[in-house]
Amino acid sequence: MRWVNIRPGRRQSTVLGAVPLLLIVLVYVIASASRHAANPSDKVLPTPGAMATAMHGLLTSADPLSGKLIFWADTMASLERLGLALGICTLSALLVGMVLGVLPAARATLGGLVTTIAVIPPIALLPILFIAFGLGETAKVALIVIGITPFMIRDLADHVATIPREQLIKAQTLGASSWQLALRVALPQALPRLIAGLRLSLGPAWVYLISAEAIASDVGLGYRIFLVRRYLSMDIIIPYVAWISLLAIAMDFALMQLSRRAFAWAHAGAR
Repeated sequence: MRWVNIRPGRRQSTVLGAVPLLLIVLVYVIASASRHAANPSDKVLPTPGAMATAMHGLLTSADPLSGKLIFWADTMASLERLGLALGICTLSALLVGMVLGVLPAARATLGGLVTTIAVIPPIALLPILFIAFGLGETAKVALIVIGITPFMIRDLADHVATIPREQLIKAQTLGASSWQLALRVALPQALPRLIAGLRLSLGPAWVYLISAEAIASDVGLGYRIFLVRRYLSMDIIIPYVAWISLLAIAMDFALMQLSRRAFAWAHAGAR
């Protein structure tokens, strides 16, 4: 039996996946206990109890200006910005990616422009966005859109362009127009790829969101992290980072389930 032929079942995969996470938690707890035994006032590695106490305050305390619970206000603000940006990215990638993938002339004309935009570091554009759109929500959403839309467009366009030519020839033989080729042949095969591209873009999208909130915002997960860092409040920063990770995992899982249920044929070979 070769290692490459060993395929764990679903339950075994869950257990194997949980082991590294549990080891990380165990190592952290041991390191935290060790540091606090030497220095009870240590702030670098707060104990689980200290983090629970700090988070309880944010979960139950209302912001004096808005009257909303701080933790949930931060969460909702970040999710609203991220959701709006991802919606714009997905729609833009679908429309432009389909055009570039289906029409060789459009790909020759606009492909270079999309590639040029894709290689520009989005964070470098943040000052420009704040100057152009102000410090409101538009600049934060625009940073995410500029950061991940070109990647999604290129990925989708390349996927559509590699559709077997035999399929296109057969459809045209049956009388399909260019419009019908796009809707009946290319679109069904592009949608699973679009969801896959969106899943891959979640990580960068969170990075751009946190960066924008850290620079100019008065509410949000990124804003709170960078607000308390000046006080070395690791008992708040670590739970917030963990919460962001959980939100990203939940979003990725939801997109994966959507793809598998809506396009089961695209996952026929996956476990």
